[in-house]
Amino acid sequence: MSRIVYVNGAYLPEEEAKVSVFDRGFLFADGVYEVSSVLHGRLVDNAGHLARLHRSLAELEMAAPASDAEIEAIQKALIERNDVQQGLVYLQVTRGVADRDFAYPEGVQPTLVMFTQSKNLLQNPQAERGIRVITTEDIRWKRRDIKTVGLLAPSMAKMIAKRAGADDAWLVEAGKVTEGSSNNAYIVTRDGTLVTRQLGNEILAGITRKAVLELARTSDLKIQERPFTVPEALDAAEAFISSATTFVMPVVGIDGQPVGDGRPGPVSRRLRELYISMALQEIGE
Repeated sequence: MSRIVYVNGAYLPEEEAKVSVFDRGFLFADGVYEVSSVLHGRLVDNAGHLARLHRSLAELEMAAPASDAEIEAIQKALIERNDVQQGLVYLQVTRGVADRDFAYPEGVQPTLVMFTQSKNLLQNPQAERGIRVITTEDIRWKRRDIKTVGLLAPSMAKMIAKRAGADDAWLVEAGKVTEGSSNNAYIVTRDGTLVTRQLGNEILAGITRKAVLELARTSDLKIQERPFTVPEALDAAEAFISSATTFVMPVVGIDGQPVGDGRPGPVSRRLRELYISMALQEIGE
C-alpha cells in the first residue's frame, strides 16, 4: 500500500501528491519545516516543535496555514493511516503559490505538506557504536535560527562527509564549531563539563537540545553554553549530537581521529537513556 501524505487539505497516495511549479518553496526555498518524533504511534515533544514553527513563520512574515490543533490532528491522522509505530512526521509550510517575483506576494494561501517516515529510533545501531564526523566550512546563510527548507548547504556537507567515509559533518565558522549538518553538537571536556554553542542566529534552537540540557542539569552536570574549537573537540573526553531523528548520538571520531577512547562515553550514553525514558514517560509508556 502506498504511503499517504497530506497536501493542502487532502490525504493522498504519495504518487498523487503534488504542489504547483509556482509554489515559492520550489522557486525560492521560501518555506520552513519541522520534524517530530513518533514512538509507539505517539508524537514526542510536539508542542515544542509547533512553537518553533510559529517562530520561524514569524521571522519570515509568513502566515500559519492552520491552527496548532488542526496541524496536530493531521499529524495524528497520518501516523494512524500509515501505521507508524516509530519514526517521524515531517511538515513543511511555504508562502504559497504566486507568479515568480522576489517580493513577497500578498493574500496568498500558505502551502502545507506533511508526510511520515518509519524509522527505528529506539534501537538505532549507530547509538551502540557511535558515529564519525568530519569538519567542513559552514557556508550557510546567517539566519540558521530559522528552520528553513533551504538545505542545500547542509546536503553538500553531508556529501563531503559521505565521500570521506564519515557519517556526518560538523560545520566550522571562524575556527569554532557551529553545529552538525542537521543536529546540535556537544563535547564533554576532560573535567566533565558539557559544552555546546549558545543560542543565537548561528545555530538552530533544537527542541531535543533543550530537553537534553534540562536532563543534564538535573543530573548535576556542569554546562557551558559557548563556542568550542575543533582542537578542543579532539581533546575532549566525549562528543555527541542531538536531534529529533537521532535523540542523543555519541560521536567517536572527528576528522579521522578518535574522541576519548574511540567509543561512546558514559555521559552521552546516560543522556540518551534519560532522554528516551523521558520521551516514553511523556507518551504514557
